[in-house]
Amino acid sequence: MTSIDTITLEVADPAAAERFYTTAFGLGSQLRFRASDAPSTGFRGFTLSLTVAQPADVDSLIGTALEAGATTLKAPAKSMWGYGGVVQAPDGAIWKVATSAKKNTGPATREFDAVVLLLGVADVAASKKFYASHGFTVGKSFGRVYVEFEAGSSPVKLALYRRKALAKDAGVAPEGTGSHRIAVAGAAEAFTDPDGFAWETTTAAARS
Repeated sequence: MTSIDTITLEVADPAAAERFYTTAFGLGSQLRFRASDAPSTGFRGFTLSLTVAQPADVDSLIGTALEAGATTLKAPAKSMWGYGGVVQAPDGAIWKVATSAKKNTGPATREFDAVVLLLGVADVAASKKFYASHGFTVGKSFGRVYVEFEAGSSPVKLALYRRKALAKDAGVAPEGTGSHRIAVAGAAEAFTDPDGFAWETTTAAARS
């Protein structure tokens, strides 16, 4: 089964990005950084999410992200799905922190259950078929709306959502051009998906 080993964010200043993510979310091995000045305008077509146990954890992580330099796209709030908020990191990546719980059950923690890479795609069914052909195992599927793949032992889960719906969920306009500014490692052979997201082998990512 194919899965994600690491995510590489292409940023203007890798050292500054590493400091931000360590301070904001306590992320370590899940993320890598490399310098890039590739043009990128508007929505980059993906979001990254941290799923946590309770609303207090959402507030804690978003609070430290804002203190470290992130900007608010959606302030934490209750919804029919639970509780969550969205911020944009200084490097431009969009992060959602959310929980399905609507009430706290204990003191706030800095722990998260999973990191989710959510790709905004033009055709969910076509992208689902593409990723299945590259060794991904479908875990959940809701027609042409949403697909989530099994993570296995991976620290990061992959999911697909319609681009416009993902942008709306993030609180941004769906338009965007240029580089996605992200590369994903875990493929047996390097490939680019139908929406232009680049996948690398883990060996190649480690050398970057």
